[in-house]
Amino acid sequence: MSLLTRKDLMKIKARAFRRRVWFKALSRTERAIIDLTIKCVERVRSPVLATIVSSVVDKVLKILESRFLKIVNRVGSAIAEEVCRIALDWRNVSASSWKHDSDFISFLGINAINTIGV
Repeated sequence: MSLLTRKDLMKIKARAFRRRVWFKALSRTERAIIDLTIKCVERVRSPVLATIVSSVVDKVLKILESRFLKIVNRVGSAIAEEVCRIALDWRNVSASSWKHDSDFISFLGINAINTIGV
């Protein structure tokens, strides 16, 4: 796994801090493992330490990803509702199904986040 360098661990820790999940998602022991690894090792070489650090990193990344998807779905759903309302006003009868299309909602959400930086 390439995320086992000091620099990469520091980036992951910074993202977790910014998203306010560092203290909520990780136990005191897990935080200490990452902190000590950052302080003491440039690159993890030990298979045992790599396994432990990888499990903590995977946990953080999974939580960060799920928060992103929640935001995408929330923003995309709101936009899809409005787009459907407008299309129905224009007498487009197939538009009523758009607000339930998960791909359409994801597209709108990611597009909005990339455009306005939600």
